[in-house]
Amino acid sequence: MLIWLADWLTQFESGFNVFSYLTLRAILSTLTALLIAIIIGPKMIRWLQRMQIGQTVRTDGPESHLSKSGTPTMGGLLILAAIVISVLLWADLTNTYV
Repeated sequence: MLIWLADWLTQFESGFNVFSYLTLRAILSTLTALLIAIIIGPKMIRWLQRMQIGQTVRTDGPESHLSKSGTPTMGGLLILAAIVISVLLWADLTNTYV
């Protein structure tokens, strides 16, 4: 979505043309996903702990694993959300190759 804004702003200031470069958008997309994960991650972990969505630990495993009982799961959801949001912000969705 931001690529469309940059394309529109290019008619007023040619410096915005730098956002048409795939390498720059890939770097910015990576940084955006990282920031989303860092900012939303702790809040999501606290929310998962409040909702008591935790990992159950089998009793037949090592005793050291029993201390992990209640550890929030669904960390992949945070990673997936960060990637999807970042791609929607920085990718050119009209291009079939990106």
